[in-house]
Amino acid sequence: MLIRNQDVSPDLLGLIGAAEHAVRKITPLFPLSHIEAVNPFIGLSDAPIALVAARLERSAGAYIFPSRSVQLGRIAKGEITLDDIRISRSEIAPDLELSEQAILETAHSANDIPQAIPTVADLAAEHSGTDWPNLVTERIGTWAQCHFDSGELLWAPEPDQSAWNSWRDWAMADRMPEIFDLSGFRDTISNSQHDHWRAIGDACAALGIDNDAAPSVFHRLLCDLGGWAGLGRYRLWEAEQAQTRDTTFAELLAIRLTWEQALHTRYAEDVGPQWDALVLKHREPLQVGTKHLIDAVLQRAAELASARRLDTLLAQAGDAAEPVKPVSCKAQLVFCMDVRSERLRRALEIIEPEIQTYGTAGFSNLPLVNQPSNVEDVEGLHIHGKLQRAISCFSRAAVSSFAYVGAAGILRLGSLVDSSQFHDRRVVGYGSLPRLTLDPSSEAAADAAEAALRSIDLTKDFAPVVVFIGHEARVTNDAQSGLLQCATCGGHDGAMNARTLSGLLNETPLRKLLARRGIEIPSKTVFRAGLHDTTGDTVTLFVTDPVGDRNPPLIRWLQDTLDQACGKVRAERSTDLPATPRGGALYARGGDWSQTRAEWGLAGCHWFVAAPRSATRNQNFEGKVFLHDYEGANDPDGKILAEIVGGPLLAAARINLQYYGATVSPQYFGSGNKMVQSAYGGIGLLDGTSGRLRGGLSDQSLFLNGKPVHDALRLIARIAAPEAAINAAISASPEVKNLVQSGWLDVGTLSQT
Repeated sequence: MLIRNQDVSPDLLGLIGAAEHAVRKITPLFPLSHIEAVNPFIGLSDAPIALVAARLERSAGAYIFPSRSVQLGRIAKGEITLDDIRISRSEIAPDLELSEQAILETAHSANDIPQAIPTVADLAAEHSGTDWPNLVTERIGTWAQCHFDSGELLWAPEPDQSAWNSWRDWAMADRMPEIFDLSGFRDTISNSQHDHWRAIGDACAALGIDNDAAPSVFHRLLCDLGGWAGLGRYRLWEAEQAQTRDTTFAELLAIRLTWEQALHTRYAEDVGPQWDALVLKHREPLQVGTKHLIDAVLQRAAELASARRLDTLLAQAGDAAEPVKPVSCKAQLVFCMDVRSERLRRALEIIEPEIQTYGTAGFSNLPLVNQPSNVEDVEGLHIHGKLQRAISCFSRAAVSSFAYVGAAGILRLGSLVDSSQFHDRRVVGYGSLPRLTLDPSSEAAADAAEAALRSIDLTKDFAPVVVFIGHEARVTNDAQSGLLQCATCGGHDGAMNARTLSGLLNETPLRKLLARRGIEIPSKTVFRAGLHDTTGDTVTLFVTDPVGDRNPPLIRWLQDTLDQACGKVRAERSTDLPATPRGGALYARGGDWSQTRAEWGLAGCHWFVAAPRSATRNQNFEGKVFLHDYEGANDPDGKILAEIVGGPLLAAARINLQYYGATVSPQYFGSGNKMVQSAYGGIGLLDGTSGRLRGGLSDQSLFLNGKPVHDALRLIARIAAPEAAINAAISASPEVKNLVQSGWLDVGTLSQT
C-alpha cells in the first residue's frame, strides 16, 4: 500500500490505484552518474505498437512511427514489397478494409499531427492568451531544481521535507502566477491538504475527475511533467529494489493537479464546459484508429525486410564457412557484444586468421572492489576532494562568484587552451588491478569463472594468450557520456570487469578448481585485459597487470595486429561521421570539448545473433549487429540460452528501443539539442536553465542535417538453436516474453544443424 494508518474512502483508494497504474507507463530517468539504456515504452510494450501509438498520442501528443516519407523511401528502394505488406497486414490488422496496394500507397500521404487531449492549462491559454502550459512547466521546474538538488546549490532545501509540502511552502511565496492574473492561486494552495493523497482527491473532486477518468488524466499529466515524472518513476523503482516506499511520483502528480485546479477555478466560466467534455473523453476506452493500424503495418513490413536482409547475410556466411578444424591459434580475443565491436572483430580476422574472436555481454557480475594501492593515496584523495569542494562553493556563492572570476578566472586559461587541442586519448590512469572480494581458491570464485567461460563456449583449446576486451567512449564535455559506455557495466567503461576476470583466471588455485569441473587451462596460457576506445577505435592492453609466474607471450605482435585492425575500422567509420572541423585524426574527436558528435554510439543497432562465430565470420554486418557466441551442442538443458535471452538479448532490445523511441519522437523520448542543454544536479538535462527535465539521446546522437542516422527498426534476433529451445528460453523471461508476444522483438531460429 502507498498510504497507511489512515481512513481512506473507496474513491480515494481508486485514485491511488490509478496513480500507481499511470506512473508505471512512465520511463524511469536514471541519474547521469549511472545512466543506462531503458526501454522508453516500459509499462506499455506489453501491448501492440498500434495500441501504444494511440495511447501516447492521447496522453503525450507523441508520434511513435517513422514518418511516412521514410517508409516511402524504403518502398522506392525496393526494401518493402507487396508481399511484406501482405504478411504484415495478416499479423497486425487482418480486419483492416484496405488492400495491400492501398496500404502501400498511403506512404505518399503526410502524417497527421498527433494531438494530446488538452489540459485545463491548454484551455486557459486558448481563452486568455497567456501561455499557461509553459508557465506551469517553468514554475514547477524552478521549484524542482531547488528541491531535488543533489549538492550543487549552497542554499539546500529543508532536509526530509516531502516534495508536496516543499512545493506548498514554495508556491505560497511565489507571486508569478498572480502577476499573470491567476488570482486565487495562493488561496488554492493554502486550502490544500498537507497529505498529498488527500490533496489529489480534493483536486479530482474539484475537476470532476472520477475513478473512470483518472487513469487517463493522470497519465496525461505525468507525461506533461516530462523528466520530473521520470525522476519520480526512478525513485519508485529504486525503492522497490530496496523493498522500501517512495511517493515522489504521486507528490509531483498532486502538484500538477493543483495547478489544474487553480486554473479551473480562475477560468471556470470560460473553460468549464470544454473541460467537462474532455473528462468524458478521458473516460472513453482507448481506440486504435485506422491511421495507427496503417502505420503499424508499414513498420512491421519494414522490419520483415530487415529480417530478410539479416537472414540473407547469415545464409551467405554459412555457405562460405569452412569446416571447423581442431587447430590451435595464436590468440583468442573476447569482446563485449556491443555493435561497435563487430567492425573490429571482422577487421582482426581478415588481417590475422590465427586470431579467434568471441562475443559476450560484457564481463559483469563479478564481486570486486577497486581500491587505491595505499593509505597515502586515500588521504591524498580526501584532501583533494575537500579542496575541490571549497573552491566550488566559493565559485558559486552569491557574494563571491564574481570575485572568483576576477581573481581566479585566469588560472583556468591553461586548462581551457589545453582542452581546445586534440589529443590521442589512449588508456591512461586506470590505477592498480581491482581486487576481488572472492578468494580465488573458493568454489564461489570457480562458479563465477566457469559461468563466464561457458557463456561464450570458451572451455577448451585455449590459445597462448586470451584477452578480455571491454570498451569505453573517451569523450569530453558530454553530460550523457554514459549512454556511449558499456550497457552491461552500468553505463561505465568495461576496464574494471575485464581486468578482474583476466586476473582471476591467472590464479593457479582457481585453475585447479576449474580443472575439476572439466575446464583445463594450460599452465602457459596467459589471460590479459584490454580496452577498446570506440570513439577513436584504439585498443590498449593492460600489460602491467600481474599474471602470476607466467611470461606474457605475443603481446607486441598482438598490439601491432590490433593497431592495424583499428586503422582499418577508422577508415571505415570515417565516411559515416561529419568532418572534424579543425582536422586531425578520428580519435581526436573524443578529446575535443567542442565536438558534439564524437561518435554515433550504437546508432544502427538492428540485429542480434547468438551463434557460433562460424555462422557470422565471413560477413560484413556494417556495425549493426550484437554478436553473442553460443554453441547449442554444449548447452543440452538450455540454461545458457535462457541466460542469454533473459540478459544480453533483453539488454540489446532495450538499447534498440531507446534509439527507436528517440528517433521517431525526439521531442518526447530525446533530450534535445546539446548546444542549449544544461546538466542539472547529476540527474538530467534542461533546455536552457529551467523548465521540463529531459533524458534520452540527444539530437546530435541521432540526426545529421535534419535527417536520422539511425534507421528506426525494432530488433531482429536470430539464435542457433531449435525453435522449442528458443521458446522455452523466452518463456523463462517475462519481459522478453511480453516483448515478443506484443511484436516489439522478433526472435527466430538460425539453423546450424
